[in-house]
Amino acid sequence: MNALAATNRNFRHAARILGLDSKVEKSLLIPFREIKVECTIPKDDGTLASYIGFRVQHDNARGPMKGGIRYHPEVDPDEVNALAQLMTWKSAVADIPYGGAKGGIGCNPGDLSKSELERLTRVFTQKIHDLIGVHTDVPAPDMGTNAQTMAWILDEYSKFHGHSPAVVTGKPIDLGGSLGREAATGRGVVFATEALLAEHGKSIKGLTFAVQGFGNVGSWAAKIIHERGGKVIAVSDISGAVKNPNGLDIPELIRHKESTGSLKNFQGGDSMDANELLVHECDVLIPCALGGVLNRENAADVKAKFIIEAANHPTDPEADEILAKKGVVVLPDIYANSGGVTVSYFEWVQNIQGFMWDEEQVNKTLQNYMTRAFHNIKVMCQTHDCNLRMGAFTLGVNRVARATLLRGWEA
Repeated sequence: MNALAATNRNFRHAARILGLDSKVEKSLLIPFREIKVECTIPKDDGTLASYIGFRVQHDNARGPMKGGIRYHPEVDPDEVNALAQLMTWKSAVADIPYGGAKGGIGCNPGDLSKSELERLTRVFTQKIHDLIGVHTDVPAPDMGTNAQTMAWILDEYSKFHGHSPAVVTGKPIDLGGSLGREAATGRGVVFATEALLAEHGKSIKGLTFAVQGFGNVGSWAAKIIHERGGKVIAVSDISGAVKNPNGLDIPELIRHKESTGSLKNFQGGDSMDANELLVHECDVLIPCALGGVLNRENAADVKAKFIIEAANHPTDPEADEILAKKGVVVLPDIYANSGGVTVSYFEWVQNIQGFMWDEEQVNKTLQNYMTRAFHNIKVMCQTHDCNLRMGAFTLGVNRVARATLLRGWEA
């Protein structure tokens, strides 16, 4: 099941549980605006190249729309629609005043020089500058983009609208980026894990963890878990996988990956089949990479007692049902990986105020938001007698529906 179908299915289930009016339900699914633009740039060799750029703005009932911009050759409109919608529910679950958006450009950033990427980003910004804004739609980095991309968007946007640091988040620190932003999603995953384990009378210390995906989110989550006394016994990424039943030395593994670009040949563990990681013996499994990795083929073999969804949509609905029957507790993506958008919100607030926070304040406030959101999800689980995924979806959808109706939408 693709991301859009799964997201719509979860939304409709939540709408039924909440007893939403069918017209309200339909209106919440329809995106506010879909933008498609042609971006033509001169390449370094003097030839012209054209790329399709787009932005899906899903909902603005609770505040400006918010979401990443990805540069990827297979930018799929269905997936982007699903991710824009997920951002709406995710922001509402975290209780930050945003709606959802997503966008990007169909290109392979690895095939473009830095100057070509800059030209492409600036042309894209010129085409959409009047449709994004500090109080309209606030982009952030995603797959294939980074802090430098956001700096170019900020500069180009400011040519039209004056200095506007709050128009994007995930910026370089020197241009108003927030301390703690780089680690935010991984740190939020750890805070979410702690809240869930506390509910079951456990803590990170002494438990075993397997982390699938060792990019920004996975490496930060593993590092903080390691610091808190958790045993990360298996890690995988696109380059391979490594395991050590006594626990991997995560700081050493990060250094190894930074110096070699790969997990291969790490002396502090044995190599393993990357596919085996998902069904490896452990207490907590944290998928941090692609969607759909837990499916009906492998769900029955999962040995973890807890799954923390640090990636977007890592668990297919069919796998959800199998895992539920096995008694595996799944902490859903729209809550578990919301640390990134939460600290993006803090960055936006700091930019609007013109007053920056220290890193301790960012991390402490993030912990408060993640802990409070978990307790709000648990209340919905108890009220509606549902699992954590539906607890999160009913919490998010209910907040957006209430905001929509309070603003005077005519049913």
